Amino acid sequence: MSGPDVGDKAPDFTAKLQNDDDWILSENLKETGIILYFYPKDSTPGCTTQACDFRDAMPVLNSENWTVIGVSRDSASSHLRFIDKQNLNFDLIVDSDTEIHQLYGAWGEKKNYGKVYMGAIRSTFIIGQDGIIQWCGKGVKSKGHVERLLKILDIENQ
Repeated sequence: MSGPDVGDKAPDFTAKLQNDDDWILSENLKETGIILYFYPKDSTPGCTTQACDFRDAMPVLNSENWTVIGVSRDSASSHLRFIDKQNLNFDLIVDSDTEIHQLYGAWGEKKNYGKVYMGAIRSTFIIGQDGIIQWCGKGVKSKGHVERLLKILDIENQ
């Protein structure tokens, strides 16, 4: 699990969103800081908890000039269903070939019930408008993660 670290320039990329629009990191950093998070799979318990926690924190994050963007291998149609079902108020990137996961070190070997396989490493990167990674967490737990990020950003969730 390599990839960029705190103090590094965030690798730029262009990707497709759930609605097939292009999303370019460097272009979006002109407007706000970015909280880029990688998660394993739409509509699974841990991923739903994390997404809903981000959803609930969006008003305060937006007021502090932060935007959240999620990344998984799921298809655009899966992302659209997930957004609709959970009333998510942020976009999701389609990374079916894991190119962005690998660029950020969020793809690697995992173990589950004795089986070893390659999969998404739940990871988050806080990227300032200058494009520098201010904080990163790899292999994070979904429960309580957003609350921890708010403390790191010194933001009170109203």
